[in-house]
Amino acid sequence: MTAAADVPMPDLFAAEQVITCRDDRVGLRAVIAIDDTTLGPGFGGVRWRHYPSTAAAVAEAQRLARAMTLKHALAELPYGGAKSVLLADRPLPDEGSPARTALMSRYGDFIARTGGAYVPGVDMGTTMTDMQAIRDAGARAFCDDVDPGPYTATGVYAAMRAGVRHALGRDMDGVRVVVQGAGHVGANLARYAARDGARVVVADVDADRARSVAEEVGGSVTDPLSAPTAECDVFAPCAVARVVTADVVAGMRAKVVAGAANDTLDSPFVAELLRRAGITYVPDFIANAGGVIQVHAGQVGWSEEELAARLERIGDRVTAVLEDASAAGVTPVEAALQVAERTLRR
Repeated sequence: MTAAADVPMPDLFAAEQVITCRDDRVGLRAVIAIDDTTLGPGFGGVRWRHYPSTAAAVAEAQRLARAMTLKHALAELPYGGAKSVLLADRPLPDEGSPARTALMSRYGDFIARTGGAYVPGVDMGTTMTDMQAIRDAGARAFCDDVDPGPYTATGVYAAMRAGVRHALGRDMDGVRVVVQGAGHVGANLARYAARDGARVVVADVDADRARSVAEEVGGSVTDPLSAPTAECDVFAPCAVARVVTADVVAGMRAKVVAGAANDTLDSPFVAELLRRAGITYVPDFIANAGGVIQVHAGQVGWSEEELAARLERIGDRVTAVLEDASAAGVTPVEAALQVAERTLRR
């Protein structure tokens, strides 16, 4: 296997636009990937983390930007797909500190140069305060007022219920659910499942956080590394990307995979392995659209009732995709891609 640090430079022309940003004075190195603007300006979060190489950073930005294109197309939102990554070559400055504000303000300058083709939002490692600094620099930014996490969890839970109905023919009462990742989204997902009678198992790299959520919902804890192959009906990945690999599928005992984590599958072929194993996979780019739906609701002024209805509609989309996949003998990913492609062609 190729080492992460030796990832070859991806095809830069696979996206509409790839932009690199650098300012050594504030410690800024960033990549903006604008995948597709057919439906509108490219909207996608700013991810701030360590990358082993520039190529790895570019590859992740492009891959996640493509996922945002699909997410918006399937959610029927007027945005294209984009994503950006900040390379954390040194410890991250504290939120709200002068150093962090200066870096984000400078990044806002670069984003403003896209002329609105890229609209950033919160993602791994960034906060609503960061988005405000970007906006103050003159760029458009989303997610600066409301935490999208609970809305993402609501949509994921609607997707999970649809997956369980399709695969198991039942509601959530008594279903054993393993939630990997007890952050804002995972913790709320655990609460929603427990509320409906599911037996919840929580896994997180922060053992105290996992224990706290488990105690709140009357569940138990498990090791995060063994969570994908734990005894359960539903595996809900809500933490790291690419957690479902070919090796994991071989040992997986869940009948449904439905979670919030972006880029859940290690490779496209893993979707086929899941299908052959009789495991229903709910594509992450459908399930985790609740956050972007909430952001759009704030932009156009939907009522809370309208927003709630739109989040529940995620379950309807999941049902349609799973039924299409079963009828055609293809993976849910393939069926979802066909829907997205039809939307983009329109």
